[in-house]
Amino acid sequence: CSARLQGDAAAFTAALRTLVNNPQFSDVMFVVGREQQKVFAHRCVLACRCQAFRGMLGQAPVGSQDSSSSVPPQGPFILGNVQPEVFLAVIEFLYTNSVTLNSHIALEVLTSSVEYGLQDLCKLCVKFIKDTLSVEQVCEALQAAVTYGQADLQQHCLAFIEGCTAAVVQTQGFRELSDVVLARVLHSDRLAVDELDLVQAVREWAHVSSAVLERPVPEVAALPVRELRLPLLAPSELVTLESYNQQDLLIPVENIAAAWRAHALRKGSGVPSRLCRPRRGTRPRDHHRHLEPHAK
Repeated sequence: CSARLQGDAAAFTAALRTLVNNPQFSDVMFVVGREQQKVFAHRCVLACRCQAFRGMLGQAPVGSQDSSSSVPPQGPFILGNVQPEVFLAVIEFLYTNSVTLNSHIALEVLTSSVEYGLQDLCKLCVKFIKDTLSVEQVCEALQAAVTYGQADLQQHCLAFIEGCTAAVVQTQGFRELSDVVLARVLHSDRLAVDELDLVQAVREWAHVSSAVLERPVPEVAALPVRELRLPLLAPSELVTLESYNQQDLLIPVENIAAAWRAHALRKGSGVPSRLCRPRRGTRPRDHHRHLEPHAK
């Protein structure tokens, strides 16, 4: 008979950890980041643990006449678009199946894990990000979750934003959201902020995006503006909104007209029902009782 017996996993991991970025016995070198930091590794470890590295390390040298040569490229391999600390975290995982993360690199390590196809590392990053989420970082985390198709992290970030929306909309991360992700946030009924404050936050976001993308404010804001619930605003607030709107044309005139029509008819006539539904943080206004039957 035969059996497979397991030795001390901790001792095994500790031994392999001593090989991380260790030039002894190393047979491949990377030059990483703007700092051009040298990182030493062992191609057999990288190749057996990661398909992407296997392809990279097995390619024939540039200019080689024999593309099927069995002689592997010697490097060094230049990786200028990744921070050394991030790359070393990836290397640590490949050697030890564990990773040392902090809030400064977790999202970038998540990015690298997706690029290198390391699903287990991706899961560890998602868990760390969820456990350490903060007001300042939640929008950046949500953007990454949407970009890399991490549905669980996306839902966690949205719930976090719903719990402290008033603080989140003041952050730099909020102003750097893409229009698609911002629209997804604004679609929620559970945002803990008043609609007037949301309109102002979207206006500030739009001006930042307009400057960065070098496109007109109405163009960059078209998608998120559809999620603003203007019928919830009082007449005096709509007047002020129109005044601001004359300067940047953030909101289409027909959207404002529809909000006025809801006031005049004392119901949300012609307005999608979701735009007449108060959010969790919406301050009560007298006319809201006229909108409730329509919302139902």
